[in-house]
Order: sequence, then structure tokens, then C-alpha cells
Amino acid sequence: MKRVFLVLSVLMISVLACNQTLRTAPTQPPPAAQVQVNPPLDSASVNLADQQDTLVTLYERVIPGVVAIRTDVGALGSGFVFDNEGHVITNQHVVERSSTVEISFSSGYKARGTVVGSDADADIAVIKVDAPAEEIHPLAIGDSSTLKVGQSVVAIGNPFGLNGTMTLGIVSGLGRTQFAHAAPDGGGFFSTADIIQTDAAINPGNSGGPLFNLNGEVVGINQSIFTDTTNALGEPTNSGVGFSISINLVKRIVPVLIEEGSYKYPYLGITSSSELSLAQYEALGLNTYTGAYVLEVTPGSPADQAGIQAGDRPTSLPNLNAGGDIITALDGKPVATFDELLSYLITTKSPGDTVVLTVLRDGQTMDITVTLGERP
Repeated sequence: MKRVFLVLSVLMISVLACNQTLRTAPTQPPPAAQVQVNPPLDSASVNLADQQDTLVTLYERVIPGVVAIRTDVGALGSGFVFDNEGHVITNQHVVERSSTVEISFSSGYKARGTVVGSDADADIAVIKVDAPAEEIHPLAIGDSSTLKVGQSVVAIGNPFGLNGTMTLGIVSGLGRTQFAHAAPDGGGFFSTADIIQTDAAINPGNSGGPLFNLNGEVVGINQSIFTDTTNALGEPTNSGVGFSISINLVKRIVPVLIEEGSYKYPYLGITSSSELSLAQYEALGLNTYTGAYVLEVTPGSPADQAGIQAGDRPTSLPNLNAGGDIITALDGKPVATFDELLSYLITTKSPGDTVVLTVLRDGQTMDITVTLGERP
């Protein structure tokens, strides 16, 4: 399991119950504002036995396609069968520094596999396994763009070497971003996007395993966790904040890895922030709170060549300059955050494609066409 540590502060909130004196209602009550209240869920509609049967059926149907992975450098991870040719998908960090790995199927059959392609940025690797046809059970692939926060999801994998472990949770968030492994020359960082956040228990050994919807379709690859706790062996443990690579990103990258062994990302060449604080918006003099504010433009990048502008006027806050463009849409698709911008580019575009950026500059809206480069 990739180790990601984050110290979390906890805010304790006390809830005080107040006594309320009952009074006779006046015969003519004063007018009150109408409040629209959502109707409560019908608890009778939640049948736990049906949910249990759904989960049991799901597990029995998909477990033949879930595998455990052991590498020659001692790493343990998970994966799943992608196609009838015996390609297995996992995380790049599971097979890092290993060319040959051991694959264990739920039937007990074991086989060796060879890493045929990997991408450190998205943390995806493809293994070709040499196994009989009866052991090859490709899993159904879903559409992660249809996921909703609150939707139930299931993780199956190999936590702490416990093969075939199933955990249940929900989609906690969508469109998250993380730092990519590769870094640009001259400093800074690249990002990977379209990450699913889930509270389904994910622990060391779950890396590379599938995240399912309740239809038994793979919607993500379990990859990392935020945690500030470890077990007796010093390994990070589940905190309820896990991350999975969206299957739509996987569907875009994996065929290229199978054919070419590596993947090339589109490159725009701007720096922004996932979220600006109210104080930053005020310092920038902005009265809109949506869009991706351009903090920096990399010299010579596609954004620079197209004329995208970064902030250049100092503000009351350090390292924050006003006057930059605010990207509000890509190809006519509204962009509320920088994370949404990255997710759109990474999941739908390739180097050489053109995109139309709608930007707000000095109160005026304009469209700027950019030809995307290749991430250096």
C-alpha cells in the first residue's frame, strides 16, 4: 500500500440540549417563512437481507477475477483480470523495481507474470500472466463518470496478505487530485486527477485491487490512503479516507500501456490551486468563486504560447499576485475548480489536441484556443 501520511486535527463540538417551555399556540399565529424540507427516507424500503444477498452474489461473481500479487522484492498487492488475453491491472508502485511477479488466483492457482507497461504518474501497471484459460476471468468495467457521492462501493483485495478480503463503503468524494510521481524540470510538480475518495476500508496490500459498484462493475483501482496511524509493524492503517484511480482514466491509459509500454499526458502549463480561501479571493479583488485562477504560466508552454495570463500585481498576501486569468470553461464545459479542469484534460485529451479555454480577464470573457503539448 502506498504510504500517505497526513496529520489531521480534530475539532470537538459539544451539542447542548436546551429545555423548551411548551406554550399554547396563539389563535392567529404570525406569518412564518416557508421552509422546504426534504421528506425522510422510508426506512421500510431498506431491506438488509436484500442488501446482504446483493453483496454475497457480487462477491461470488467477481472473486475469480481478483488476484493477489507478490513481487521478487517482497511487495504484496492486489490486481484484477482486465481481458481474455491475461492482462492484469494493478498499481505501478506494487510492481516497482520488479519485472516478474507472482499472481495468485482465488482458485489457489499460482502463475508468473511479466510487467508489460507502467505509468508512474497515474500509478497504473499492466502485467501479462501465463495461466490456463479457465483461470482468466475478466471483470466487467464500469463508467466512473456516473458515480455519485453517497453511492455504495465495494473493495476487494489482499490487505496484510489476507487474500480475497471484501469491504463495503461509499463514495466519499469525486474529482480529487494528487501529486504525480514525476516532476517537471526546474521544480514544481505535476498532478494526476479524477481520483475517487471512499471510506471502504483500504489497507497495505489492497493497492491495485478493484473498487466495484453494486452491479459488480469495476469503477476504480484502490491506490492510497490518508492516515496518521500505524500498526505494530509500522505500516499505515485505514482511517476511512481512501483513494482510488477512476476506471475511466484506467480505460484510457491501459490500452496504450499494452501496446506501447508507456503513456503520454497532455500538457497545458499552468499552476493553479485546488481551492482558494476567502482571504485570497478578497486579496485578488475577485467577486466570483468558481473557475481555476491562473497563479503561474510556465514560460514556453502551450498556455504561454496561446496568451494565457498569470497574476502579475502583488497583493496584501505573500506569493499571491492579482490580474491572472480565471478559466471558467473548457470546450464549453463549465469548470468550477482546477481539479475539474485537470480531470477533463487527463481523461479526454491527448498531446496535440486543441482545447478552447473560456477565461475571465479584467471583467471580460474571452475564448482562447490552445494546442496541448506533451507533459515533459
